[in-house]
Amino acid sequence: MSVATTGFFDGMHLGHQKVILTARHIAEEKGLKSQVVTFWPHPRSVLQQEAYNLRLLTSLEEKRALIKSLGIDEVTVLEFSKEFSMLSTEEFIKEYLIGKCGVKILVIGYDHHIGHDKGKSQEDMMDICRRCGLEVVRVGEFTLDGLVPSSTKIRHLLEKGDVKKAADLLGREYALKGVVVSGNHLGRTIGFPTANLKLYDPLKLIPGNGVYAVDVSLGRRRFKGICNIGVRPTVSNAAHISIETHILDFDEDIYGLDLGLEFAGRIRDEIKFSSLSELKIQLEKDKESCLKYFL
Repeated sequence: MSVATTGFFDGMHLGHQKVILTARHIAEEKGLKSQVVTFWPHPRSVLQQEAYNLRLLTSLEEKRALIKSLGIDEVTVLEFSKEFSMLSTEEFIKEYLIGKCGVKILVIGYDHHIGHDKGKSQEDMMDICRRCGLEVVRVGEFTLDGLVPSSTKIRHLLEKGDVKKAADLLGREYALKGVVVSGNHLGRTIGFPTANLKLYDPLKLIPGNGVYAVDVSLGRRRFKGICNIGVRPTVSNAAHISIETHILDFDEDIYGLDLGLEFAGRIRDEIKFSSLSELKIQLEKDKESCLKYFL
């Protein structure tokens, strides 16, 4: 038997963490297993036609790791499909939460609903849970400086490039992970070689175009870096977005290696310069600005 909470939990922000930690603490008090029941893929990618615009804050691997880092005993991932989306609250509770996951106590957020039952209030949902034999614990709203964290709000902040406010609501710096691929090598010619990142998960949200101070992870090693996200207008007319990082005090061949970026702050907008020499002058200024984030 377990104490569980359920939801998609994209981003695993501070509001999500409050609910999940409540489930863990109750499980410890009751001598039960703690469990998070989540879903994949995202419901919007299954149910909505504009799903091609959907970008996620966490991949399934990242979400699972973040949940486990909170001391949760078990993470159960259910496949989200059109058929699954049609389950009523009672069907979901009986077939999945109780039948497959062995849930005894369900912890829910202040605005959380489960099941397809449209028009039902959260109180109605909680009554259904109790009738099915589940004890329900409702967690109050979490706020930070007057803001209620939400995945949608954090996506908007990142799209604007406000990685610091996004980090406040996430409880950590926003991260991208991928593999280093070959670029055009122009950075090396002006003394600023860059690592060109290809994301592991193409659905990961990329912060808005601009130049950022980043923490860089390369295996177990950590560095500081300057990351440019955008179309590189000074040297390219490409329409696709590139993610290029100059790693400070570093000069090694890392093509094909795993690279992680954590966004500490935004330095400036992406700018088109009249020459490479003008770009180099600005990059020297960017380096100074970057280092200030880590003092």
